[in-house]
Amino acid sequence: MDIFKAFTLEAAHRLPNVPPGHKCARLHGHSFCIELHVSGPVDPLFGWVQDFAEIKAAFKPYYDQLDHHYLNDIAGLDNPTSENLARWIWSQLKPTLPLLSEVVVHETCTSGCRYRGA
Repeated sequence: MDIFKAFTLEAAHRLPNVPPGHKCARLHGHSFCIELHVSGPVDPLFGWVQDFAEIKAAFKPYYDQLDHHYLNDIAGLDNPTSENLARWIWSQLKPTLPLLSEVVVHETCTSGCRYRGA
């Protein structure tokens, strides 16, 4: 069974490695939607894969680091593409959220990525 918890955060960034004149080289911001997917069997007693509150608590320190911040200033996010943000979130969370199966980053309503670990 796959469940997910979604979070919305506001953050600014710029992409340092894009060609000269690319619009993403300039400072700009997004209302990111982050989905954290957890997969596993449904516990027969509780009737859930994992308590949503546990997912929220695991993500809270990283949410606080990201929300209303300049992503380029965060260690490991010097090139904060959606892909790199998804990998960064995965690497932070997977050790404490072992059932994590996918991180989805929506940069806009129409653009985003899915990361399932490597």
